[in-house]
Amino acid sequence: MVTASVNTPWTSIYPAYVKWDTEIPVCPVSDMMDRTVRDFGHSPGFDFLGKKLTWGEIGDRINHMAAGLQKLGVGKGVKVGLFLPNCPLFVITYYAVLKVGGTVVNFNPLYSTKEIAHQIADSEADYMVTVDVAMLCQKMLEVLPGSRVKKIIVGNFAHMLPFPKSILYPIVKMQDVARLPKSDQIVHLDDLMDNDGKPKPVSIDPLNDIAVLQYTGGTTGVPKGAMLTHANVVANVTQCYLYLNYTEKGKYRMLGVLPFFHVFAMTGVMNLSVLGAFEIIALPRFDLDQTLKLIDKKKPHIFPAVPAIYNAINHHKNLAKFDLRSIKICVSGGAPLPVEVKKAFEKNTGCVVCEGYGLTESSPVICVNPPVGENRAGSIGLPMPGTIVEIIDPEDGKTRMAQGERGELCASGPQVMKGYWNKPGDTADVLKDGLLHTGDVAIMDKDGYFYIVDRIKDMIITNGYKVYPRNVEEVIYLNPAVEECIVAGIPDETRGEVVKAWVKPKEGQSLSEADLKSFLEGKVSKMEMPRSIEIRTEPLPKTMIGKLSRKDVLAQEKDKAKKSA
Repeated sequence: MVTASVNTPWTSIYPAYVKWDTEIPVCPVSDMMDRTVRDFGHSPGFDFLGKKLTWGEIGDRINHMAAGLQKLGVGKGVKVGLFLPNCPLFVITYYAVLKVGGTVVNFNPLYSTKEIAHQIADSEADYMVTVDVAMLCQKMLEVLPGSRVKKIIVGNFAHMLPFPKSILYPIVKMQDVARLPKSDQIVHLDDLMDNDGKPKPVSIDPLNDIAVLQYTGGTTGVPKGAMLTHANVVANVTQCYLYLNYTEKGKYRMLGVLPFFHVFAMTGVMNLSVLGAFEIIALPRFDLDQTLKLIDKKKPHIFPAVPAIYNAINHHKNLAKFDLRSIKICVSGGAPLPVEVKKAFEKNTGCVVCEGYGLTESSPVICVNPPVGENRAGSIGLPMPGTIVEIIDPEDGKTRMAQGERGELCASGPQVMKGYWNKPGDTADVLKDGLLHTGDVAIMDKDGYFYIVDRIKDMIITNGYKVYPRNVEEVIYLNPAVEECIVAGIPDETRGEVVKAWVKPKEGQSLSEADLKSFLEGKVSKMEMPRSIEIRTEPLPKTMIGKLSRKDVLAQEKDKAKKSA
């Protein structure tokens, strides 16, 4: 262990095209959009199922919506919830709210009415924006009577589609279109935007004004609203743009299949495209076949995704029919990227897959493997420009660990949140002495590359021995018959916990528990060897963003134990 001053070995091997200590701008988020509209107004901005908008058209819609929101009462500090799928309205609403000084609150479209109601109350959202898709709108109408929401703004989904889809959608998908009751609390988007498109200027303090209340995933308890300032959001987008070596604005096409409401896609897809004037080619949600067809037809260059998406593409039975060679760079986040998944995807596409790492609390990106230079498989790479990462002893929360020693990954930088909304106790637990404590176990190698070992809370303690699920998962993925796996600890009366693995074989492959245990012999220690392996024919549970969900598989295990008791 070492307790000396902060060690930053990565600076000596940092990519030559960007300085680690480069100056990061401080400005309102809406400035990014204004610059892109000014300089690239005629360039393609958004392609939604074939309906295209230029950046100039997007900017014009933002101004009309901003003026409408102001007339409605949205101003400094007012919370506006976005309950939307990936679509142009998401981008337009997000930037309109921020332009008038409001705060965006992102809502997961798959939330139950109970979860929606809780987040509305917790965030103090007074307005909600959605579309007339029944599965979304109906939830909002159910929540409305008992909530603090003053108005629901409803957009027409068909208006976002190209001809003739815009005409056919309300007819063919009649059951999917919400029927809106007459109510003073419901505002039609077209009515809201019927104005001169000249919102009143608003003074914004980037360092203190909250741009986004971004709720955590709630994997370790009740979701909390991370307060991301305008400066936080702009800093992280700028860091990503510089570090990923996007040297020419208006040059690239971005594939948007990750949900924009999630912090990874908010920064790494939507806002990055705004800063770089990239064309966003989006789907309302991820669909494997649609995504492959979209890549083949539209030829995007950038494809951010979670490991489960890359893995699904690797195992598509007709993968050879699709031309994926347009993809030049992929950024993987949201979950650990198995080395075999990375290598297979790079072989299938010829692109570079850069594993990154971050949290909602850091807007979210902290580290990424460089796209140019040494991209180390299994590593989360180097810290973002202006970001310091330290490995701290989790026992005392203060002592810096020596390079190569395990500890808690802690970070500081301009992208780190202001704190949790209305939760000073939780804020104090994670923001200590200027450092964000991530709860992840990691090591830093001699060159300054970082490696996540596991979540502190996911660590399995069996007979007093610490087992890191990710280590076991990496070995299981070496078996050529394995498509997906999750490893976790389950309760055991004598050992406290034991290791269990849930595994889905590849299509057409057979795999038994005995086969896999035989494969693991000599590759994992006796304590790491799963006591039981459950082979599943169906895909393993995933979160909305598409990453494998340890939380859900453990909940299923608990339910099964109750039924058999």
